[in-house]
Amino acid sequence: MDLSAINPILLLASLMVAATPILLAATGELIAEKAGVLNLGVEGMMIFGAICGFATAVETGSPWLGFLAASVGGAVLSLLFVILTQLALANQVASGLALTLFGLGLSALLGQGYVGVKPPPTPDLHIPGLSQIPFVGEILFTHDVVLYFSIVLVALVWLFLRSTRAGLILRAVGENHDAAHALGYKVVLIRSLAIVFGGACAGLGGAYISLVRVPQWTEGMTAGVGWIALALVVFASWRPWRVLIGAYLFGGITVLQLNLQAAGVAIPVEYLAMSPYIITIVVLVLLSRDKARAPAALGRIFHASS
Repeated sequence: MDLSAINPILLLASLMVAATPILLAATGELIAEKAGVLNLGVEGMMIFGAICGFATAVETGSPWLGFLAASVGGAVLSLLFVILTQLALANQVASGLALTLFGLGLSALLGQGYVGVKPPPTPDLHIPGLSQIPFVGEILFTHDVVLYFSIVLVALVWLFLRSTRAGLILRAVGENHDAAHALGYKVVLIRSLAIVFGGACAGLGGAYISLVRVPQWTEGMTAGVGWIALALVVFASWRPWRVLIGAYLFGGITVLQLNLQAAGVAIPVEYLAMSPYIITIVVLVLLSRDKARAPAALGRIFHASS
């Protein structure tokens, strides 16, 4: 065992990279759940976004077009969930599970020709002056644009929900869709837009895995990240900043256990691999002890005639 082999700068910088896809997917799901929609299809939208982004980046040579295609792909796949739950009034849990299975299967089919292919690199944004700061600069200011966008997105979502009329309407729909409908708000449209936003964020998170974190395509490479994103929303009490904390906590533990494996720590690999999931859930449960409630109408089907 050689713990001196662990570079703290690389460890903390890798933490931010590992947290980004979770943060993007969880932020999108937060908006959907605030509107009263429980979409268990996050994993399927992420893996579909991963292959859409990867294939587009490889074919065009542009990672930015890849990220755009991933967002569009996730949003398009989420429309299937919209049709099932908002128009056909199908059960949200069953529809979400079906969407995950569909996304996993479709991505495996589309990705057959991209196994072993290397995507174009995503350039880092070295912020002048800040990136030269010893230690802190190397950790915080040498990443790609998408990573910084994920943090900005959390701030924008927080402001949207807290300080805008549209955010108030979205929360009203999630709390009592019948009352919102009686006041003249288009519940189905609002929920559909929230679902599509969540799909776009999930797709972008999936592309971040295939283009930045693990720049390659392998079947099922999201490896449960979508389910972790779903758990983060619940355990963070539907608060954007707690989602941010939870994503970085999970990312940190994931990177740490990989470094411990590389350093030869005498702990079975299986235990180290399980540790990010176990520790993250335990800590986030403790963070959510303020009794914050879920949106009252979460998961409930809206009937316009009622």
